[in-house]
Amino acid sequence: MKALTITTVAAFSLAFSAAAMANTMTKEEYKAAKETIQAEYKAAKADCDRFSANMKDICLAEAKGKENVALAQLGERYHPGPKASYDVRMAKAEAAYAVAKEKCDDLAGNKKDICVKEAKSAHTAAKADAKAQMKTAEANRTASEKSAKARGKANKEIGEARKDADADKRDAAYAVAVEKCDILSGSDKDLCLSRAKQRYGKS
Repeated sequence: MKALTITTVAAFSLAFSAAAMANTMTKEEYKAAKETIQAEYKAAKADCDRFSANMKDICLAEAKGKENVALAQLGERYHPGPKASYDVRMAKAEAAYAVAKEKCDDLAGNKKDICVKEAKSAHTAAKADAKAQMKTAEANRTASEKSAKARGKANKEIGEARKDADADKRDAAYAVAVEKCDILSGSDKDLCLSRAKQRYGKS
């Protein structure tokens, strides 16, 4: 299954990077590019039929993720802006999460639980970063158009966005740590949980 990894999403993303520099495209170009992406998804989906069980599920998740990332990047080319860039980051986060969850299905018991929690943690972190980056871009754009007072407000909004992102990522990492403690028992588990709470600032 080495050939079927989330790196296929990143590889496909590169195909659009050069064209994305243009920032604008016609409606006809957009429609043609969208049809190409959808056709490639159908072909990739059909190719998954050579697999079975969870390997097929992983293949399908990768194919769908690849399509969603490509469509989001196409949207960014057609209508550039902070929201479009956010949509691309979110599409990548969702694609990676979908594949990671499917791969966890090959495991069982606590190992599977930890795998799922780690996938969720990475997903939460990616979403938090995407949100923070969008707010930062919007705040910077607003500040560049207005007065020094507006720039001060923008800096405050950027700080709050980053603070929120850090909190979301910390909560997700704490959930992973707690899950890892479940394999223990008695005083060892209590100590594990205590250390997790201390590390992530939980009372």
